[in-house]
Amino acid sequence: MNDTFLVLLSEYGLAALFFTTMLSCLAIPIPASIVMVTAGAYAIIGDWSFAGALGAALAGAVVGDQLGYLIGRFGAHHLMPKGVGFGRRARLLSKARKLTYRYGAKGIFLSRWLFSPLGPYVNFMAGGTHFAWLRFSTWSVLGEVCWVLIYVGLGFAFAQQLNVVLDLVVAASGALLWVAVSLILGVFLIWRVRRLMTLRRAHHQGADAIAYAGKQVKGMFRRH
Repeated sequence: MNDTFLVLLSEYGLAALFFTTMLSCLAIPIPASIVMVTAGAYAIIGDWSFAGALGAALAGAVVGDQLGYLIGRFGAHHLMPKGVGFGRRARLLSKARKLTYRYGAKGIFLSRWLFSPLGPYVNFMAGGTHFAWLRFSTWSVLGEVCWVLIYVGLGFAFAQQLNVVLDLVVAASGALLWVAVSLILGVFLIWRVRRLMTLRRAHHQGADAIAYAGKQVKGMFRRH
């Protein structure tokens, strides 16, 4: 599969690079990192300029992020089931929206380059939770600049060791995915524990309040 995209890059140049990064930001399984590294190496031998490779990759990534955001923004409610369970889903969506507004900017930025396998799903979530478009776009672009500079820059700087760099990129991508999944599971478990503790405290407080009210009522009857 990787060889197919590298052949397309050789034949169609920067247009192939643009569509590769764009489609990868829509959760389509395309080895965008490998293609960007190769594009950076091609810039050394003069197939195109380094600036051209950066521009094409960045433009594709930004367009893909925007499309992912729009898909989440306008397609989420069509995917929401009506009827039984809809109220609960709506409440969960409201909570997710608040969480995104509070912590989402850092997550958007890091999901562009550090945890790039999660990037497309963050786009959908941001759109689905109505995360502010300007804020999303700002952090998205900043993160994509880092992503493109890292991978195109690696290819440009280490063109003579291209095969070694590509092997490292593939290994690092897999490792980062596992790290990202582990972090998500950890955050989910912490949230669940805190949620259970909050519910337990509320239950005890409610029970204490009922017991106190019962004592007050008994006291009133005794006085009368």
